[in-house]
Amino acid sequence: MAKTESALTPTRRPVRQLLAASVGNAVEWYDWYAYTFLATYIAGEIFPKGSGSSLVPLLSTFAVFAVGFFMRPVGGLLMGTIADRHGRRTALTATILLMGGSSLLVGLTPTYAAVGVLAPVVLVLARLLQGLSVGGEFAASTTFLVESARPGRRGLFSSFQYVSTTAGQLIASGIAALLVATLTDGQMNGWGWRVPFVLGAVFSLVGLWIRRGAQETRSAEQRRGPRPGLLDALRDHPRESLLICGITAGGTLAYYTWTSYLPTYAELHGGIEKSDALLAGTLSLAFFGLLQPLGGLLSDRLGRRPPLLFFGLGFALLSVELLHALDDSFAVLLLVQCAGMVLLTGFTSISAAVNAEVFPPRVRAAGIGFPYSLTVALFGGTAPYVGTLFEDLGHSLLFPCYVALLCLISSTVYLRLPETAHGELRH
Repeated sequence: MAKTESALTPTRRPVRQLLAASVGNAVEWYDWYAYTFLATYIAGEIFPKGSGSSLVPLLSTFAVFAVGFFMRPVGGLLMGTIADRHGRRTALTATILLMGGSSLLVGLTPTYAAVGVLAPVVLVLARLLQGLSVGGEFAASTTFLVESARPGRRGLFSSFQYVSTTAGQLIASGIAALLVATLTDGQMNGWGWRVPFVLGAVFSLVGLWIRRGAQETRSAEQRRGPRPGLLDALRDHPRESLLICGITAGGTLAYYTWTSYLPTYAELHGGIEKSDALLAGTLSLAFFGLLQPLGGLLSDRLGRRPPLLFFGLGFALLSVELLHALDDSFAVLLLVQCAGMVLLTGFTSISAAVNAEVFPPRVRAAGIGFPYSLTVALFGGTAPYVGTLFEDLGHSLLFPCYVALLCLISSTVYLRLPETAHGELRH
C-alpha cells in the first residue's frame, strides 16, 4: 500500500513541524499571560474608579474574569472545524493572526479619559478575540503536533504543548518584571503597559513566518472526503466528547491551582511575602517546563495510563497534605510547588497525545477543541475564584479537598482508557 502524504510528512521535517506548532503556542500564551500580569495597570487606565458610569465596573468584571475563558470553547469549535475542513496549517495561520491582531488592539486601546466608555468596550472586544484565538490554537496545534510525530514519539511531541505554554508565560512575566523595574509608575501607567502587547503583535508575525514553512498533516484521503460540519464531532462522537471532559477536568483544575492560584493561596494561608511567592512560582514554572519532554518520552515507553494515574492518584492522595504544609517559609513553598509540578507532568506532558488519540482524523481538531476548552473554562479558569469563594464562606480548607476529589474522578476515567501509545495514529 502506498504511503499517504500524512504518513510521510512527519518523518521528513519533524523539527520544523515541532517549531511551527510550539512558537505559535508560546506567542498565544505570552499574550494571554501578559494581560494577567499587567491587569492592574490596564484597569487604572481603562476602568477608572469613580468614573460616574455604572457600565464601567460591569464591563471591567466581564472583561477580566469571564470573556477570555468562556470564549475559548467557541474558538476551539470554530477553529477546530476550520482545521478539519481546510487543514491544520490554515487554522494555525488564522489563530496566530487573530492573536497578533487582538494583542495590538489591547496595546492601542484608548484610555477612558480620552474616549469614555468606548475604552472598556474596545478592551472587551480584544479579550473576546484573544479567548477565541487561544481556544482555537489548542485545537489546531494539538492535532498538528501529534500528527507530525514519528511512530513512538507522539508523547514527546505532545509534551511541547506545555513546554511552549510555559515559555510564553515566563517570557511575559520577565518582560513585565523588566518594565516595572526600569520605568517609573507614571511611565508604566501612561505607556509602559502597552509595550508587551505591541511586542506580542511583532512576535505573532515571527510565528506566522515560521508556520508558513510547515507541512500539512491532514491526509490526502481526508481532503478528498466530505467536509465535516460545525457540530459533527459532538453529534457523531458524544462518548468521545465526554471522555475528553473527564480526562481534562482534574488536570486543568490542578494546573491552574498550581501555576496561577498557589502564590495567592500561600499568601493567605501561609503568610508568605508576595515577592517570595512570585519568585517561587517562577522557579517552579521553569522546572515544570524542563520536566515535560521527560514525561512525554516516558509515556511513549510505558504507555499513557501509568503517567495519567500517577498524576490523578497522586493529587487525590497528596494535594490536601501539600496545601496544608504551606507556611511562611520560601523553601517549603518552593518544595510544595515543585512536588505538585512533578505530579502534574503526568497529565500535561501527554494530554495532547491522549486527546488526539481519542478522535478520528475527520473531526479530530474540533472534537478536541470544544470539550477541552469548555472543561478548562468550567474547572481551570474558575480555580482561583472557587478558592476565594471557599475563603469568603469561611471554609478555605475545603478547596484542597475539591482539588483532590476532582483528580480522583478523573483517575476513574484514566483507569478505563484503552492503551493507545503503541498503536498507529488513525489517518
